Amino acid sequence: MKKLFALLTILAVLAGCLSCGARTPEPVGIGRSEVAQRTDPGAVDPPQTGPAPPAFKDELTVVMVGDVLLHEPLTESGLADDGSRNYDHFFANVRETVESADLALVNEEVILGGEELGLSGYPRFNGPYEVADAEAAAGFDVILQATNHALDRGGDGIRNDLAYWRANYPEIAVAGIYDSAAARDEICTVEIEGVRVAVLNYTYSTNGREMPDGMPWAVAMLDETGIRADFSRAREQADFIIVCPHWGTEYSHQVSDSQRRWADLFLEEGADLILGAHPHVIEPLETLTAPDGKQVPVYWSVGNFINSTAGEGPGVADRMLGAMAAVTLKIDRADDGSVTGVSVASCKALPLVTHMAFGFRAPTTYFLADYTEDLAAANRVSERDPAFSVAYLTDLWNKVMENDQ
Repeated sequence: MKKLFALLTILAVLAGCLSCGARTPEPVGIGRSEVAQRTDPGAVDPPQTGPAPPAFKDELTVVMVGDVLLHEPLTESGLADDGSRNYDHFFANVRETVESADLALVNEEVILGGEELGLSGYPRFNGPYEVADAEAAAGFDVILQATNHALDRGGDGIRNDLAYWRANYPEIAVAGIYDSAAARDEICTVEIEGVRVAVLNYTYSTNGREMPDGMPWAVAMLDETGIRADFSRAREQADFIIVCPHWGTEYSHQVSDSQRRWADLFLEEGADLILGAHPHVIEPLETLTAPDGKQVPVYWSVGNFINSTAGEGPGVADRMLGAMAAVTLKIDRADDGSVTGVSVASCKALPLVTHMAFGFRAPTTYFLADYTEDLAAANRVSERDPAFSVAYLTDLWNKVMENDQ
């Protein structure tokens, strides 16, 4: 009887132990050492080994192209039979370069006020909203609109243009035109990789059109007082200042005295890079020395990006040759990644050619390096200026762009 009782006692103890093991299973997916640490009040959590914070780049690339000049054949080239519009063909051959840049700027020569204001070409331009769609799709980050055609549709044009950009592409900055006094007082600033870049955009003229009633600030003008005020704010807010003036003499490859006077003011006020437009032909790339000794590249004119001029005779071929400014910035940083300085590491200009062809999605722009004599023979500008050829463009480029290349 005692032996039986002892045997029953042993069996009961064993059953109790098995029952305790079932109540405290080891958590699925957690190792034994982790279980011990979680149940031991004296255990210390191991150091976390998550992904390292991203490293900032020490260089940035900036590109800028010149005038998107919407003569009527260009506007018509994007109109499909169903009434829809698309202008991606303008940028198809340069899109990869634009998209790959950290900061890309384009001089939108004409206001994009939409069909409701009446689409038109020279001399009083108004472009379709779909050109903005194409510029966004191409990868541009800043749209420059302080031009002599900014008031071609008055205050309505400026309001329509800005409203479309804000509603559809709020991440893209539009410089040089404004629909409120508060907006005019803001400095166009883009931040890339922790670097704050200010973009100041001014025009020499609005073709004699006065500012709209109640909108004296509608277009940023080349005005010394306003420029100095803008630079004062920009120096406080930005690490690097780009100035984009609409200046110079139309169809002249020579830099004017007026351009040089404005450039001197920009250098005095702290400009780091000057990207010029308006003459519709290229002018030299030059490096100037600021009063503090800083070396500042000046692209006096990058010419047209795309156009369909109606002009005829010698020199008209020159309007088909444009430039893409290509600048590399060097970024100095503290140990924590914060920016301590930004400077120009290198600069060059890449030749572009407007392929003036008429028809649905026909006109476009090529890099001169990709342009052939067969394409040149098909370019309609050859009917207006027989000198037009790849050899002519190459020779012209070499004559004009002889600095810092």
